[in-house]
Amino acid sequence: MIAVIIPAAGSGSRLGGLPKQLRHLGNAPLLLQTALVFDRHPDISCFVVVGPPDALDTVKEILIPLDKPYQVVPGGATRQDSVRAGLDVLDESIEVVLIHDAARPFISGEVITDVIDSTKAYGAAAAALPITDTVRYGKDGCFTTTISRENLYAMQTPQGFRHEILRKAFRQAEDVSKSTDDVELVYPIGQTVQIVHGERTNIKITTQSDWDWASKVWKKEGE
Repeated sequence: MIAVIIPAAGSGSRLGGLPKQLRHLGNAPLLLQTALVFDRHPDISCFVVVGPPDALDTVKEILIPLDKPYQVVPGGATRQDSVRAGLDVLDESIEVVLIHDAARPFISGEVITDVIDSTKAYGAAAAALPITDTVRYGKDGCFTTTISRENLYAMQTPQGFRHEILRKAFRQAEDVSKSTDDVELVYPIGQTVQIVHGERTNIKITTQSDWDWASKVWKKEGE
């Protein structure tokens, strides 16, 4: 069985106003649009959505259209805390856990399948794209050293882990400095993470310009 944890407890402060995961993208909230991609995937068994503690009823109502079973739990102060909250309620029968950002609604079924297959084969896998732009450090408003982009990747989600590996990583990570994604958590237990080629369109909606782009693309593709 394969479960998806969707951390959706953030405030979306960079966009302002209503948390972005609750805003409508097309004809439905962003959170639902993202969840529906996984709901349609034949390999996914269930969901855990980690929502804002003060909006759990709203999140439950948003997710009613899902066909597959889901749980809604309150999130924590950080993304790591929220993922742990989702992990804590998963049944032991779950073999693979996928973690996916609520604000990445353009993820394709093909990438989901690739992450699942690589996770089953190697224990952990994550979508990412090689960096193609020139990368430089900046200091005091000016560019400094140019960084070699060879072997550099921009991380995406989903990130997949065998259930027992992720649980072990979180046990070891308790009271340790917070990570920005879950790949970072499995390194200390000696787990390698396979690279799955992501997609340029699999952006994380963060800024107003991201939202404007996503709204235009969604409208073109049809609701």
